[in-house]
Amino acid sequence: MLTRTFSATLSGVDARTIEVEVNATGQGDESNVVIVGLPDAAVRESRNRVSSALQSSGYGHPSGYTLVNLAPADIRKEGAAFDLPIALAFLSALGLVNRDELEHSLIVGELALDGSVRPVKGCLPMAMLARDLAPGIRNLIVPAKNAQEAVIAAKNMRVFAVSNLREAADAIAGGFLPLAPAQTDLFQDPDWSIYPDFADVKGQYMAKRALEIAAAGGHNVLFIGPPGTGKSMLASRLPGILPPMTEKESLETSRVYSVSGLLSSDSPLLRTRPFRSPHHTVSDAGLLGGGTDPRPGEISLAHNGVLFLDELPEFKRSVLETLRQPMETGVITISRAAGSFDFPCRFLFLAAMNPCPCGHFGDPRRSCRCGAKRIQDYRAKISGPLLDRIDLHVEVAALTDNELLNAPVSEPSSAIRERVFRARMIQNQRGVINSQLGPKHLREFCQIAMSDKNKLRHMINELALSARAYDRILRVARTIADLDGVPEISMEHIYEAVGYRSLDRRM
Repeated sequence: MLTRTFSATLSGVDARTIEVEVNATGQGDESNVVIVGLPDAAVRESRNRVSSALQSSGYGHPSGYTLVNLAPADIRKEGAAFDLPIALAFLSALGLVNRDELEHSLIVGELALDGSVRPVKGCLPMAMLARDLAPGIRNLIVPAKNAQEAVIAAKNMRVFAVSNLREAADAIAGGFLPLAPAQTDLFQDPDWSIYPDFADVKGQYMAKRALEIAAAGGHNVLFIGPPGTGKSMLASRLPGILPPMTEKESLETSRVYSVSGLLSSDSPLLRTRPFRSPHHTVSDAGLLGGGTDPRPGEISLAHNGVLFLDELPEFKRSVLETLRQPMETGVITISRAAGSFDFPCRFLFLAAMNPCPCGHFGDPRRSCRCGAKRIQDYRAKISGPLLDRIDLHVEVAALTDNELLNAPVSEPSSAIRERVFRARMIQNQRGVINSQLGPKHLREFCQIAMSDKNKLRHMINELALSARAYDRILRVARTIADLDGVPEISMEHIYEAVGYRSLDRRM
Protein backbone atom coordinates (compact mmCIF):
# COMPACT_ATOMS: atom_id res chain seq x y z
CA MET A 1 0.00 0.00 0.00
CA LEU A 2 1.34 3.43 -0.97
CA THR A 3 0.98 6.31 1.46
CA ARG A 4 2.69 9.65 1.96
CA THR A 5 3.13 12.59 4.30
CA PHE A 6 5.42 15.62 4.55
CA SER A 7 8.43 16.57 6.61
CA ALA A 8 11.24 19.14 6.34
CA THR A 9 15.00 19.42 6.19
CA LEU A 10 17.27 22.39 6.91
CA SER A 11 19.11 24.40 4.28
CA GLY A 12 21.05 27.12 6.07
CA VAL A 13 18.52 28.80 8.34
CA ASP A 14 15.61 27.94 6.07
CA ALA A 15 13.60 24.72 5.82
CA ARG A 16 12.72 22.81 2.67
CA THR A 17 9.74 20.53 2.14
CA ILE A 18 10.45 16.81 1.98
CA GLU A 19 7.80 14.37 0.79
CA VAL A 20 7.91 11.06 2.68
CA GLU A 21 6.53 8.23 0.51
CA VAL A 22 6.13 4.71 1.88
CA ASN A 23 5.24 1.72 -0.27
CA ALA A 24 4.54 -1.39 1.81
CA THR A 25 4.35 -4.15 -0.81
CA GLY A 26 3.85 -7.05 1.61
CA GLN A 27 6.03 -9.21 -0.65
CA GLY A 28 8.48 -11.54 1.05
CA ASP A 29 8.47 -13.35 4.33
CA GLU A 30 10.89 -11.18 6.25
CA SER A 31 10.53 -7.49 6.97
CA ASN A 32 12.94 -5.44 4.85
CA VAL A 33 12.95 -1.62 4.89
CA VAL A 34 14.95 0.33 2.31
CA ILE A 35 15.29 4.14 2.52
CA VAL A 36 16.22 6.03 -0.66
CA GLY A 37 16.44 9.71 -1.58
CA LEU A 38 20.03 10.60 -0.69
CA PRO A 39 19.81 9.87 3.07
CA ASP A 40 22.77 10.31 5.41
CA ALA A 41 23.77 7.72 8.03
CA ALA A 42 21.33 9.09 10.63
CA VAL A 43 18.43 8.82 8.19
CA ARG A 44 19.40 5.29 7.09
CA GLU A 45 19.47 4.22 10.74
CA SER A 46 15.91 5.51 11.08
CA ARG A 47 14.49 2.11 10.06
CA ASN A 48 15.91 0.54 13.23
CA ARG A 49 14.60 3.27 15.53
CA VAL A 50 11.19 3.23 13.85
CA SER A 51 10.92 -0.57 14.09
CA SER A 52 11.71 -0.56 17.82
CA ALA A 53 9.39 2.41 18.50
CA LEU A 54 6.49 0.70 16.71
CA GLN A 55 6.94 -2.50 18.70
CA SER A 56 7.36 -0.66 22.02
CA SER A 57 4.18 1.32 21.33
CA GLY A 58 2.14 -1.83 20.73
CA TYR A 59 1.87 -1.53 16.95
CA GLY A 60 2.82 -3.95 14.27
CA HIS A 61 5.28 -3.44 11.47
CA PRO A 62 4.65 -3.71 7.72
CA SER A 63 5.67 -7.18 6.60
CA GLY A 64 7.78 -7.95 3.59
CA TYR A 65 9.57 -5.40 1.46
CA THR A 66 8.89 -1.72 2.32
CA LEU A 67 10.37 1.15 0.32
CA VAL A 68 10.72 4.63 1.87
CA ASN A 69 11.42 7.46 -0.58
CA LEU A 70 12.40 10.94 0.58
CA ALA A 71 11.71 13.35 -2.28
CA PRO A 72 13.10 15.32 -4.00
CA ALA A 73 15.84 12.75 -4.45
CA ASP A 74 18.63 15.23 -5.29
CA ILE A 75 18.57 16.95 -1.87
CA ARG A 76 20.71 15.37 0.83
CA LYS A 77 18.59 14.38 3.85
CA GLU A 78 20.27 14.73 7.25
CA GLY A 79 19.34 14.08 10.86
CA ALA A 80 16.75 12.08 12.72
CA ALA A 81 13.74 14.39 12.19
CA PHE A 82 12.27 11.93 9.63
CA ASP A 83 11.71 9.17 12.22
CA LEU A 84 8.22 10.26 13.24
CA PRO A 85 6.78 10.88 9.74
CA ILE A 86 8.17 7.51 8.54
CA ALA A 87 6.59 5.73 11.54
CA LEU A 88 3.21 7.38 10.96
CA ALA A 89 3.38 6.51 7.27
CA PHE A 90 4.01 2.87 8.31
CA LEU A 91 0.90 3.00 10.50
CA SER A 92 -1.08 4.43 7.61
CA ALA A 93 0.10 1.54 5.43
CA LEU A 94 -1.24 -0.81 8.12
CA GLY A 95 -4.58 1.01 8.07
CA LEU A 96 -4.13 2.38 11.61
CA VAL A 97 -3.87 6.08 10.71
CA ASN A 98 -6.18 8.22 8.55
CA ARG A 99 -4.45 8.41 5.18
CA ASP A 100 -6.09 11.64 3.97
CA GLU A 101 -5.32 13.53 7.17
CA LEU A 102 -1.72 12.31 7.07
CA GLU A 103 -1.27 13.68 3.55
CA HIS A 104 -2.17 17.17 4.83
CA SER A 105 0.34 17.11 7.71
CA LEU A 106 3.94 18.22 8.12
CA ILE A 107 5.67 16.09 10.76
CA VAL A 108 9.11 16.24 12.40
CA GLY A 109 10.50 14.32 15.35
CA GLU A 110 13.18 11.86 16.41
CA LEU A 111 12.01 8.58 17.92
CA ALA A 112 13.57 6.84 20.88
CA LEU A 113 13.50 3.06 21.00
CA ASP A 114 10.62 3.11 23.50
CA GLY A 115 8.45 5.23 21.20
CA SER A 116 8.98 8.58 22.93
CA VAL A 117 9.60 11.62 20.72
CA ARG A 118 12.79 13.65 21.11
CA PRO A 119 13.23 17.31 20.08
CA VAL A 120 14.88 18.32 16.81
CA LYS A 121 16.97 21.28 15.71
CA GLY A 122 15.41 23.92 13.50
CA CYS A 123 11.79 23.45 14.50
CA LEU A 124 11.12 27.20 14.21
CA PRO A 125 12.00 27.49 10.48
CA MET A 126 10.20 24.19 9.87
CA ALA A 127 7.06 25.62 11.47
CA MET A 128 7.43 28.77 9.37
CA LEU A 129 7.61 26.54 6.28
CA ALA A 130 4.41 24.74 7.32
CA ARG A 131 2.67 28.08 7.77
CA ASP A 132 3.68 29.11 4.24
CA LEU A 133 2.35 25.82 2.82
CA ALA A 134 -1.15 26.32 4.28
CA PRO A 135 -3.93 25.54 3.43
CA GLY A 136 -2.44 22.49 1.69
CA ILE A 137 -0.80 21.64 5.02
CA ARG A 138 -3.24 22.00 7.89
CA ASN A 139 -1.57 19.96 10.66
CA LEU A 140 1.87 20.43 12.18
CA ILE A 141 3.09 17.65 14.47
CA VAL A 142 6.24 18.40 16.49
CA PRO A 143 7.99 17.07 19.63
CA ALA A 144 6.61 18.42 22.90
CA LYS A 145 9.91 20.18 23.73
CA ASN A 146 9.68 22.11 20.44
CA ALA A 147 6.08 23.10 21.09
CA GLN A 148 6.43 26.78 21.89
CA GLU A 149 8.69 27.72 19.00
CA ALA A 150 6.36 25.86 16.63
CA VAL A 151 3.16 27.52 17.85
CA ILE A 152 4.76 30.98 17.56
CA ALA A 153 5.58 30.53 13.88
CA ALA A 154 2.54 28.55 12.70
CA LYS A 155 -0.01 31.14 13.76
CA ASN A 156 -3.20 29.86 12.14
CA MET A 157 -2.41 26.16 11.93
CA ARG A 158 -3.29 23.24 14.13
CA VAL A 159 -0.09 22.45 16.02
CA PHE A 160 0.18 19.17 17.91
CA ALA A 161 2.97 18.76 20.43
CA VAL A 162 3.45 15.04 21.06
CA SER A 163 5.56 13.17 23.60
CA ASN A 164 5.33 9.72 22.04
CA LEU A 165 4.28 7.84 18.94
CA ARG A 166 0.79 6.99 20.27
CA GLU A 167 0.00 10.67 20.84
CA ALA A 168 1.12 11.43 17.27
CA ALA A 169 -1.20 8.73 15.91
CA ASP A 170 -4.07 10.10 18.04
CA ALA A 171 -3.39 13.60 16.66
CA ILE A 172 -3.90 12.34 13.11
CA ALA A 173 -7.06 10.51 14.22
CA GLY A 174 -8.48 13.64 15.88
CA GLY A 175 -8.24 12.32 19.43
CA PHE A 176 -5.53 14.67 20.57
CA LEU A 177 -6.07 18.41 21.15
CA PRO A 178 -3.92 20.99 19.32
CA LEU A 179 -1.95 23.63 21.19
CA ALA A 180 -3.43 26.97 22.14
CA PRO A 181 -2.28 30.08 20.20
CA ALA A 182 1.05 31.66 21.10
CA GLN A 183 1.32 34.00 24.04
CA THR A 184 0.89 37.67 23.17
CA ASP A 185 3.44 39.02 25.66
CA LEU A 186 6.52 37.44 24.06
CA PHE A 187 7.58 40.68 22.37
CA GLN A 188 7.40 42.96 25.39
CA ASP A 189 10.46 44.97 26.45
CA PRO A 190 13.15 42.96 28.25
CA ASP A 191 14.01 43.33 31.92
CA TRP A 192 16.71 45.99 31.81
CA SER A 193 17.83 45.24 35.37
CA ILE A 194 19.62 42.10 34.18
CA TYR A 195 22.28 44.20 32.42
CA PRO A 196 25.30 45.78 34.19
CA ASP A 197 25.00 49.55 34.55
CA PHE A 198 27.17 52.30 33.06
CA ALA A 199 26.98 54.02 36.45
CA ASP A 200 29.57 51.51 37.67
CA VAL A 201 32.19 52.72 35.18
CA LYS A 202 34.50 55.46 36.49
CA GLY A 203 35.66 58.05 34.00
CA GLN A 204 36.09 57.01 30.34
CA TYR A 205 33.59 59.62 29.16
CA MET A 206 34.72 59.49 25.53
CA ALA A 207 34.33 55.69 25.44
CA LYS A 208 30.84 55.95 26.92
CA ARG A 209 29.93 58.59 24.37
CA ALA A 210 31.20 56.34 21.57
CA LEU A 211 29.06 53.43 22.80
CA GLU A 212 26.03 55.72 22.97
CA ILE A 213 26.60 56.73 19.34
CA ALA A 214 27.18 53.10 18.37
CA ALA A 215 23.95 51.96 20.03
CA ALA A 216 21.96 54.81 18.51
CA GLY A 217 23.11 54.21 14.94
CA GLY A 218 24.35 50.61 14.91
CA HIS A 219 27.98 51.63 14.29
CA ASN A 220 31.10 49.48 14.73
CA VAL A 221 33.56 50.35 17.52
CA LEU A 222 37.21 49.63 18.31
CA PHE A 223 38.66 50.26 21.79
CA ILE A 224 42.43 50.54 22.13
CA GLY A 225 44.14 50.99 25.46
CA PRO A 226 46.35 49.41 28.15
CA PRO A 227 45.15 46.43 30.21
CA GLY A 228 42.79 47.20 33.07
CA THR A 229 41.35 50.42 31.67
CA GLY A 230 37.80 49.05 31.44
CA LYS A 231 37.47 48.03 27.76
CA SER A 232 35.74 44.73 28.51
CA MET A 233 33.72 46.33 31.31
CA LEU A 234 32.41 48.95 28.90
CA ALA A 235 31.67 46.35 26.24
CA SER A 236 29.56 44.24 28.60
CA ARG A 237 27.30 47.24 29.23
CA LEU A 238 26.51 47.95 25.58
CA PRO A 239 23.52 45.50 25.36
CA GLY A 240 21.83 47.40 28.21
CA ILE A 241 21.39 50.52 26.07
CA LEU A 242 20.39 48.85 22.78
CA PRO A 243 16.74 49.11 21.69
CA PRO A 244 14.63 45.97 22.23
CA MET A 245 14.25 43.70 19.23
CA THR A 246 11.23 44.07 17.01
CA GLU A 247 9.04 41.03 16.32
CA LYS A 248 10.73 40.59 12.92
CA GLU A 249 14.24 40.79 14.42
CA SER A 250 13.30 38.41 17.21
CA LEU A 251 12.02 35.79 14.76
CA GLU A 252 15.10 36.18 12.53
CA THR A 253 17.54 35.70 15.41
CA SER A 254 15.50 32.94 17.05
CA ARG A 255 15.55 31.05 13.76
CA VAL A 256 19.36 31.02 13.82
CA TYR A 257 19.38 29.75 17.40
CA SER A 258 16.75 27.13 16.58
CA VAL A 259 18.90 25.74 13.75
CA SER A 260 21.85 25.64 16.17
CA GLY A 261 19.81 23.82 18.82
CA LEU A 262 20.28 26.66 21.31
CA LEU A 263 16.65 27.65 21.89
CA SER A 264 15.29 26.75 25.31
CA SER A 265 11.91 25.05 25.51
CA ASP A 266 11.02 27.57 28.24
CA SER A 267 12.14 30.58 26.17
CA PRO A 268 11.16 29.79 22.58
CA LEU A 269 11.84 33.31 21.34
CA LEU A 270 14.84 35.56 21.95
CA ARG A 271 13.67 38.81 23.49
CA THR A 272 17.09 40.33 24.19
CA ARG A 273 19.75 41.15 21.64
CA PRO A 274 22.50 38.52 21.63
CA PHE A 275 25.98 39.39 22.89
CA ARG A 276 28.59 36.96 21.58
CA SER A 277 32.20 37.09 22.77
CA PRO A 278 34.19 34.18 21.28
CA HIS A 279 37.73 33.45 22.49
CA HIS A 280 40.57 34.40 20.16
CA THR A 281 41.36 30.70 19.63
CA VAL A 282 38.02 30.17 17.85
CA SER A 283 38.31 28.28 14.56
CA ASP A 284 37.29 29.65 11.19
CA ALA A 285 34.14 27.49 11.15
CA GLY A 286 33.37 28.41 14.76
CA LEU A 287 33.41 32.13 14.00
CA LEU A 288 32.04 32.23 10.47
CA GLY A 289 30.00 29.03 10.35
CA GLY A 290 30.52 25.93 8.26
CA GLY A 291 31.40 22.29 8.74
CA THR A 292 30.44 19.28 6.64
CA ASP A 293 26.83 19.97 7.57
CA PRO A 294 26.99 23.82 7.54
CA ARG A 295 25.74 25.42 10.72
CA PRO A 296 25.78 29.07 11.89
CA GLY A 297 28.95 30.47 13.46
CA GLU A 298 29.40 33.17 16.09
CA ILE A 299 28.79 35.99 13.64
CA SER A 300 25.36 34.56 12.81
CA LEU A 301 24.57 33.89 16.47
CA ALA A 302 25.25 37.64 16.96
CA HIS A 303 22.65 38.55 14.29
CA ASN A 304 20.74 41.69 15.36
CA GLY A 305 23.03 41.90 18.40
CA VAL A 306 26.67 42.48 19.30
CA LEU A 307 29.81 40.58 18.30
CA PHE A 308 32.62 41.43 20.73
CA LEU A 309 36.17 40.38 19.86
CA ASP A 310 38.48 41.00 22.80
CA GLU A 311 42.24 40.98 22.15
CA LEU A 312 41.54 41.58 18.46
CA PRO A 313 45.13 41.12 17.14
CA GLU A 314 45.29 37.67 18.75
CA PHE A 315 42.66 36.33 16.34
CA LYS A 316 44.03 34.69 13.20
CA ARG A 317 44.39 37.29 10.47
CA SER A 318 42.77 34.97 7.93
CA VAL A 319 39.66 34.83 10.13
CA LEU A 320 39.54 38.60 10.63
CA GLU A 321 39.87 39.28 6.91
CA THR A 322 36.87 37.10 6.14
CA LEU A 323 34.77 39.37 8.36
CA ARG A 324 35.05 42.21 5.87
CA GLN A 325 32.31 41.11 3.48
CA PRO A 326 29.77 40.05 6.17
CA MET A 327 30.26 43.39 7.93
CA GLU A 328 29.16 45.13 4.73
CA THR A 329 26.42 42.82 3.48
CA GLY A 330 24.99 41.31 6.67
CA VAL A 331 25.10 37.82 5.11
CA ILE A 332 27.74 35.06 5.15
CA THR A 333 27.65 32.59 2.25
CA ILE A 334 29.19 29.16 2.85
CA SER A 335 29.77 27.10 -0.29
CA ARG A 336 30.02 23.33 -0.29
CA ALA A 337 29.82 20.66 -2.96
CA ALA A 338 26.17 20.14 -1.99
CA GLY A 339 25.39 23.82 -2.55
CA SER A 340 25.62 27.29 -1.03
CA PHE A 341 24.12 28.21 2.32
CA ASP A 342 23.32 31.77 3.40
CA PHE A 343 23.35 32.71 7.08
CA PRO A 344 22.27 36.18 8.29
CA CYS A 345 24.89 38.10 10.28
CA ARG A 346 23.98 41.77 10.61
CA PHE A 347 25.69 42.61 13.89
CA LEU A 348 27.21 45.55 15.72
CA PHE A 349 30.94 44.87 15.70
CA LEU A 350 32.76 45.76 18.92
CA ALA A 351 36.46 45.03 19.39
CA ALA A 352 39.17 45.78 21.95
CA MET A 353 42.94 45.62 21.75
CA ASN A 354 46.09 46.71 23.54
CA PRO A 355 48.31 49.37 21.95
CA CYS A 356 51.26 46.95 21.84
CA PRO A 357 52.09 43.33 22.81
CA CYS A 358 53.04 44.24 26.39
CA GLY A 359 50.06 46.62 26.59
CA HIS A 360 51.83 49.67 28.06
CA PHE A 361 52.71 51.76 25.02
CA GLY A 362 51.62 55.32 25.78
CA ASP A 363 50.97 54.58 29.47
CA PRO A 364 52.66 57.39 31.47
CA ARG A 365 53.01 55.21 34.57
CA ARG A 366 54.56 52.12 33.00
CA SER A 367 57.32 51.80 30.43
CA CYS A 368 56.74 49.82 27.23
CA ARG A 369 59.07 46.85 26.69
CA CYS A 370 58.28 46.49 22.98
CA GLY A 371 60.48 47.79 20.20
CA ALA A 372 59.13 49.85 17.32
CA LYS A 373 59.25 46.90 14.91
CA ARG A 374 57.35 44.65 17.32
CA ILE A 375 54.67 47.29 17.85
CA GLN A 376 54.37 47.80 14.10
CA ASP A 377 54.00 44.06 13.46
CA TYR A 378 51.41 43.77 16.24
CA ARG A 379 49.25 46.57 14.86
CA ALA A 380 49.68 45.35 11.28
CA LYS A 381 47.59 42.30 12.21
CA ILE A 382 44.60 44.62 11.82
CA SER A 383 44.47 45.39 8.11
CA GLY A 384 43.55 48.77 6.69
CA PRO A 385 40.41 47.47 4.90
CA LEU A 386 39.11 45.97 8.16
CA LEU A 387 39.91 49.13 10.10
CA ASP A 388 38.18 51.14 7.40
CA ARG A 389 34.93 49.33 8.22
CA ILE A 390 35.03 50.35 11.89
CA ASP A 391 33.28 53.69 12.41
CA LEU A 392 34.51 54.65 15.87
CA HIS A 393 38.13 54.27 17.02
CA VAL A 394 38.39 55.12 20.71
CA GLU A 395 41.49 55.34 22.89
CA VAL A 396 40.70 54.12 26.39
CA ALA A 397 43.44 55.63 28.55
CA ALA A 398 44.45 54.50 32.03
CA LEU A 399 42.62 56.35 34.81
CA THR A 400 44.51 58.78 36.99
CA ASP A 401 44.58 58.33 40.76
CA ASN A 402 42.19 61.27 41.10
CA GLU A 403 39.69 59.64 38.70
CA LEU A 404 39.93 56.40 40.63
CA LEU A 405 39.47 57.95 44.07
CA ASN A 406 37.27 60.98 43.45
CA ALA A 407 35.32 60.26 40.28
CA PRO A 408 31.64 61.25 40.60
CA VAL A 409 28.93 58.66 40.03
CA SER A 410 28.56 58.17 36.30
CA GLU A 411 25.39 58.58 34.28
CA PRO A 412 23.22 55.44 34.54
CA SER A 413 22.35 53.25 31.61
CA SER A 414 18.69 54.29 31.84
CA ALA A 415 19.51 57.91 30.91
CA ILE A 416 21.72 56.85 27.99
CA ARG A 417 19.13 54.32 26.85
CA GLU A 418 16.45 57.01 26.72
CA ARG A 419 18.54 59.15 24.34
CA VAL A 420 19.35 56.11 22.22
CA PHE A 421 15.66 55.21 21.93
CA ARG A 422 14.76 58.74 20.82
CA ALA A 423 17.45 58.67 18.13
CA ARG A 424 16.29 55.25 16.92
CA MET A 425 12.69 56.49 16.66
CA ILE A 426 13.88 59.21 14.28
CA GLN A 427 15.68 56.58 12.17
CA ASN A 428 12.65 54.28 12.21
CA GLN A 429 10.63 57.08 10.65
CA ARG A 430 13.18 57.17 7.81
CA GLY A 431 12.89 53.39 7.44
CA VAL A 432 16.59 52.56 7.92
CA ILE A 433 19.11 52.82 10.74
CA ASN A 434 22.07 55.09 10.11
CA SER A 435 24.74 52.37 9.85
CA GLN A 436 22.84 50.95 6.86
CA LEU A 437 22.32 54.20 4.96
CA GLY A 438 23.03 53.63 1.26
CA PRO A 439 24.17 56.20 -1.33
CA LYS A 440 20.59 57.31 -1.99
CA HIS A 441 19.91 57.75 1.73
CA LEU A 442 23.17 59.65 2.23
CA ARG A 443 22.16 62.15 -0.44
CA GLU A 444 18.73 62.55 1.11
CA PHE A 445 19.49 62.60 4.84
CA CYS A 446 23.14 63.72 5.09
CA GLN A 447 23.20 67.00 3.22
CA ILE A 448 26.19 69.27 3.94
CA ALA A 449 25.90 73.07 3.65
CA MET A 450 27.94 74.59 0.80
CA SER A 451 29.84 76.77 3.26
CA ASP A 452 31.05 73.64 5.08
CA LYS A 453 32.15 71.62 2.05
CA ASN A 454 35.56 73.30 1.79
CA LYS A 455 36.30 72.45 5.42
CA LEU A 456 35.21 68.90 4.81
CA ARG A 457 37.40 68.67 1.68
CA HIS A 458 40.42 69.75 3.75
CA MET A 459 39.67 67.00 6.32
CA ILE A 460 39.42 64.34 3.61
CA ASN A 461 42.83 65.30 2.19
CA GLU A 462 44.46 65.73 5.60
CA LEU A 463 43.35 62.32 6.90
CA ALA A 464 43.65 60.58 3.50
CA LEU A 465 40.14 59.14 3.94
CA SER A 466 38.81 56.51 1.58
CA ALA A 467 35.38 56.85 0.01
CA ARG A 468 34.10 54.22 2.46
CA ALA A 469 35.54 56.10 5.45
CA TYR A 470 33.95 59.33 4.20
CA ASP A 471 30.52 57.68 3.95
CA ARG A 472 30.95 56.25 7.44
CA ILE A 473 31.80 59.70 8.79
CA LEU A 474 28.56 61.02 7.32
CA ARG A 475 26.59 58.16 8.90
CA VAL A 476 28.14 58.78 12.31
CA ALA A 477 27.52 62.52 11.99
CA ARG A 478 23.88 61.74 11.13
CA THR A 479 23.59 59.69 14.32
CA ILE A 480 25.13 62.47 16.44
CA ALA A 481 22.63 64.92 14.93
CA ASP A 482 19.80 62.50 15.75
CA LEU A 483 21.01 62.29 19.35
CA ASP A 484 20.91 66.10 19.44
CA GLY A 485 17.42 66.00 17.92
CA VAL A 486 18.27 68.28 14.98
CA PRO A 487 17.30 67.63 11.33
CA GLU A 488 20.46 68.97 9.68
CA ILE A 489 24.10 67.89 10.05
CA SER A 490 26.40 70.73 11.14
CA MET A 491 30.21 71.00 11.22
CA GLU A 492 30.06 70.33 14.96
CA HIS A 493 28.67 66.87 14.22
CA ILE A 494 31.25 66.33 11.45
CA TYR A 495 34.13 67.31 13.75
CA GLU A 496 33.04 64.81 16.40
CA ALA A 497 32.62 62.06 13.81
CA VAL A 498 36.06 62.76 12.31
CA GLY A 499 37.54 62.65 15.80
CA TYR A 500 36.73 58.96 15.88
CA ARG A 501 38.66 58.30 12.62
CA SER A 502 42.14 59.49 13.62
CA LEU A 503 43.29 56.08 14.88
CA ASP A 504 43.29 54.31 11.51
CA ARG A 505 45.82 56.80 10.13
CA ARG A 506 48.09 56.48 13.17
CA MET A 507 47.97 52.68 13.02
